[in-house]
Amino acid sequence: MLVIETIIGNIHEAAWKVRSEQATLDWLALDQWEAQKSRLRKSSQNGVDLAVSLPRGVLLRDGDVLVWDEARQAAIIARVSLKEVMVVELGTMRPQSPEALIRTCVELGHALGNQHWPAVVKGNRVYIPLTVDKKVMASVMKTHAFHGITYDFVPGSEVIPYLAPHESRRLFGGAEGPVHSHVEEHDHPHAHAHPHDHVH
Repeated sequence: MLVIETIIGNIHEAAWKVRSEQATLDWLALDQWEAQKSRLRKSSQNGVDLAVSLPRGVLLRDGDVLVWDEARQAAIIARVSLKEVMVVELGTMRPQSPEALIRTCVELGHALGNQHWPAVVKGNRVYIPLTVDKKVMASVMKTHAFHGITYDFVPGSEVIPYLAPHESRRLFGGAEGPVHSHVEEHDHPHAHAHPHDHVH
């Protein structure tokens, strides 16, 4: 068993990208729940038993180099699969009156909370992971027809760089398991979306 206590680099970085092109690569496949853990034990694609024990707050990212064998020119790389995230843009509401802004934001918060969708607010954006089918989320947004609000679905990997570790855990750490249409609060303690949470 190999114990992983540090991340050596990332194959998306220029130097590692070049090095990995000539190397023999093995992969440690992780879902978005597993990637939030600083400690886990799992076998790589080629059957290498790994015990990951990283410092608190360090999250595994897609492409992280966990093992590098210089003599064999071989590496074990983390492959993290993240679900998409709905990004709601609030900045487009600026021309509205303060009263209209407050009303729309309260209505949005109520709609998200009513669906038990976790959310993180940063600046003018609200990030919501896909805990239900994308079509269902789009339908909810369309039904409410929030004036001046736009939204889009983006890969989770594109959102991660903008999030602090606790925000990343909120978005991805509790969304494991099958996609469903409703989450009971007692099963999912962080399910409610509160518009004032994590404002920076």
